[in-house]
This record gives sequence, structure tokens and C-alpha cells, in this order.
Amino acid sequence: MSKAELAAARAGRLDRDYLPGLGVPSVQPYLDRYADRSAAARAESAWRALPYGADPAEQVHFFPAPRPNAPLVVFVHGGYWQLLDEWSSAYGAPGLVAAGAAFAAIGYPLSPQARVREITGSVRNAVRMLVDDAEDLGVDPRRVVLVGHSVGAQLAGMCLVGPDPVPAAGAVLLSGLYELEPLLHTSIGQEVRLTADEVAECGPARHLHAGLPPLVLARGAHEPEGFDAQQRLAAERAAALGVPVTGLVVPDRNHFDLPLGLGDPDDPIGGVVHALAFATP
Repeated sequence: MSKAELAAARAGRLDRDYLPGLGVPSVQPYLDRYADRSAAARAESAWRALPYGADPAEQVHFFPAPRPNAPLVVFVHGGYWQLLDEWSSAYGAPGLVAAGAAFAAIGYPLSPQARVREITGSVRNAVRMLVDDAEDLGVDPRRVVLVGHSVGAQLAGMCLVGPDPVPAAGAVLLSGLYELEPLLHTSIGQEVRLTADEVAECGPARHLHAGLPPLVLARGAHEPEGFDAQQRLAAERAAALGVPVTGLVVPDRNHFDLPLGLGDPDDPIGGVVHALAFATP
């Protein structure tokens, strides 16, 4: 087999490992649920848009808590750096606001207009703004919990590490991508023009360090193999550094329905989000 044929075979295998849409009949019903539930959240709850940068996509949809000095749950959506936005990412707000927390859905520039490095920086800026403005937003800066789904987990994870980490009480990272090297060899990597430098800079697993807040790494039981490998790698590296880390595999969930219960305290994901958000600082 030639080098080109070997590379093509590897790319095909990695696409199967990292394209969760191949494992469901259609992704569209899940996207519709995100959008419909988010529209319902805005219809029933007070909220406002908070710009955090010059790009029109740099917007946060913020849902205030009913009382001041509240915890804040920040949600970073997935979509392989190419899809979704803050408008379709507010579905966790009603349950969390009803429990006494504030909620923020982060929007960010998308590929191909933005590179992965730029997207990572935008999300860090958004979270930094929320922490810096915590008092004005009625939020306790000691009780900020980050939740990220798919590449949103990569983006949220990168807020915790690096030369200027954003303080947080913990993070719940769902179906996450923590080591980006395999994506260099996938169709996704080609679409977003992922580079080796971005792999080195933007993969949270390479930048974990002692002293991080508690991490919950979760995936659905029905996900491609790549997401299992990613979770095991990140959990092992975090544990080796003494970082409090919990691994969770949720039965009967796939990549796309896993985050839908994040606002429900009786849901496996919502339960850990609520526990982190309402823990005594």
C-alpha cells in the first residue's frame, strides 16, 4: 500500500472515530431541539445580550439569577468550530435559574472566518469578561462553573490553563476533545485548516497542571471510539497531576443528546452541574 493509500485509510478510520454524526440517523433533530428549547428559555426567562469583542459573533446571552451573589454556569457550545451559536445554546438556563444560578451561553466566531486559535482566544475573553463583571452581574466570582460540549469542552478547558487562566470553581466537560493531534488527519481538521501549532497551543490535555479546580469528564455510552480515548487520556493526565477528576459514562446517551439535561438536577449531567454550582465556596 502506498503512502497516499495509507494516509487515506488512516483518515477514514479517524473520521469514523471523530464524526459522531455518522452514528445517528440524522443530526438535525438534535439541532432542532437545541434551538427550540433555547427559544423557549428566552421566552420564559429574563435575559440580555452582552457583547465582549468587536466581532458581531462575540456575544453572550446572559440569564440573571433571581438573587444576587449567585453561582454562574457558563456553557460553551460545540459544532466542530463551524456550527451553532449562543441562540441555540440556552436550553440549560430555565432549570439553573429556577434553582438560583445565573446562566451564560457563549457565542464565538466560527470557522472558516476564524481559526481555532482565534476561537479559543474569543471564548477565553468571554469568560474573563463574565468573571471580571461578576459583581455587576449579581454573580459570585468564586462560584463560576464552566460547561463545554464537544469542541466547547476544548474551549472551556483552555480557559482553565495557560499563562492567564480564568478562575473557576470547576468544569463539566462533555464529549470533549482534549488532544487535537488526531484531528489533523481528519476531514474536520482539513475544513478548519487546523495546524500543528494550533494542536500544540489549543489542546487542554497538553496544558493541564496541578492546582486546577475539580473536573468532571463525561461522555455518552453511544459515542465513537475517539471520544472514549480522549476522555481516558485527559482523565489520566489530570489524575497524575493531582487534579480532582471524575469520569462519567452516561448510559443510553449519544454525543448529541448528552448536554440537553444540563439544567435538570435529576439528570446525570445536570446533577453534577448543580452540585458544582451550589457547592459551598
